[in-house]
Amino acid sequence: MGWNPYHLDKRAQKIVLVARDRDNDSLNQAYKMRATCAYGLERFWGEYLRLAESDAHKADFLRDVWCAFVEIMELSGITIPKQMASRNEAEAAIEQVADALWSLPREHQQAALAVLTNFCDAVVWWTQRLKKPSERDSL
Repeated sequence: MGWNPYHLDKRAQKIVLVARDRDNDSLNQAYKMRATCAYGLERFWGEYLRLAESDAHKADFLRDVWCAFVEIMELSGITIPKQMASRNEAEAAIEQVADALWSLPREHQQAALAVLTNFCDAVVWWTQRLKKPSERDSL
């Protein structure tokens, strides 16, 4: 198998630009996203549930990263659930996605986590370069 960069950097830049225009402060979530990679796919995916109730813009930023990640993994031949549940959905729907992530073959989980980690690194890099100074910073 040859090297394929899957345009992680280009995708990350687009996501950061969209998130910045939607809500510049939501970009602070990039660092938390990157840290969450260490806990696994299901925990990264589950962060959306936590954020959806408290901060829709941060949740949207995370959703955009997850959806792009799923598309990247599809290019590699690994299928990851794209479904984004909400806390209003039945627990069974949330468990179904978590179970699907846990039931991936181990080598697919490892490859997916490696890609997600690198993708989040690119998101953090672009966040650092593209984030506009907030009004608080200019005071």
